[in-house]
Amino acid sequence: MSNNIIVISGPSGSGKSTLIDRLMAQHPEIIFSTSHTTRPLRGRERDGEDYYFVSEKQFLQMAERGEFVEWAKVYEDYYGTSYKEIETKTKTGKDLVLDIDVQGAGNIKKKYPDALFILVAPPSMEELRNRLVEREQKIDPHIEKRLEIAREELSQYDIYDYIVINDNLEDAFAVLNAIYIAFRNTISRHETFMKQLVEKSGGKR
Repeated sequence: MSNNIIVISGPSGSGKSTLIDRLMAQHPEIIFSTSHTTRPLRGRERDGEDYYFVSEKQFLQMAERGEFVEWAKVYEDYYGTSYKEIETKTKTGKDLVLDIDVQGAGNIKKKYPDALFILVAPPSMEELRNRLVEREQKIDPHIEKRLEIAREELSQYDIYDYIVINDNLEDAFAVLNAIYIAFRNTISRHETFMKQLVEKSGGKR
């Protein structure tokens, strides 16, 4: 079952995480897919909630055993989404949102083709650069690399079902929210209900 999986991607600085947080705050029927990572825990992050923090050895062993739907090395650290995480959380009946990069989204689509795929894009590369500089509040030697990665990610837009251009946060959220509401009312989500409705009314199909 993949008609309750939502994959949201977007380059660093696109506002993707903020939009996901707002969507989840408005819709308690959405739960978050927690990824595994080898990067160190930061600030107030909690193991098992923000990420499953594991050693590089543990991560690579899991990858070798085929436990990840998708995984990748981002800069110096590994990130991955496990089959167990998806299977456990989709069985709750709630909608599962995955915050993953384009490479991961492509792998998810091969395994879960009925999932909803949304790409959050900046209004321009210049604006994306400005956001990255403002966020870091310092000269970041990795900004050019981040922009290069962003261009590569955005060039693969055609694997997604929808594009949300985040020029204004309120407008972007309105679009994302509308997409989600439409997703909850697709035929595949209401097929059982409609069959029962027709049967109870004495109709046949």
